[in-house]
Amino acid sequence: MNSSALAALVAFYETLSRESVAQIAELYAEDAYFKDPFNEVRGVAAIARIFTHMYAQVDAPRFFIGEQLVDEHGALLVWEFSFRPRGWGRGATQVVHGVTQLKFDADGRVVWHRDYWDAAEELYAKLPVIGALMRWLQKRMASA
Repeated sequence: MNSSALAALVAFYETLSRESVAQIAELYAEDAYFKDPFNEVRGVAAIARIFTHMYAQVDAPRFFIGEQLVDEHGALLVWEFSFRPRGWGRGATQVVHGVTQLKFDADGRVVWHRDYWDAAEELYAKLPVIGALMRWLQKRMASA
């Protein structure tokens, strides 16, 4: 595992901007795989579109990487993603907690990126109408 490649990737995400999305091609292999709860794509252009779309959907998106677990095969990043939604909850900052699993090629570029986060708890439960249903379901399913 190339520690300088990981440091560059962490710096990229923690300083991500609408303009810097184009730098993904420097950090990800051309045919890199990306999956999160809403997307599953292959290729740098498709990955860049996901982040470009993010800027169209939310205001002030910001990643904070809290932990890094590294071995010779890749890395896990524990993160928080804060943003202000457009539409519902306008102005109120929301935070999503998650983990990213990464694998790198011999050149230190990402070839596999998988995000794990609970869309039900971290997003749907905060929506006005769906949130009430999600909270009701959680209470019904809880053991006591």
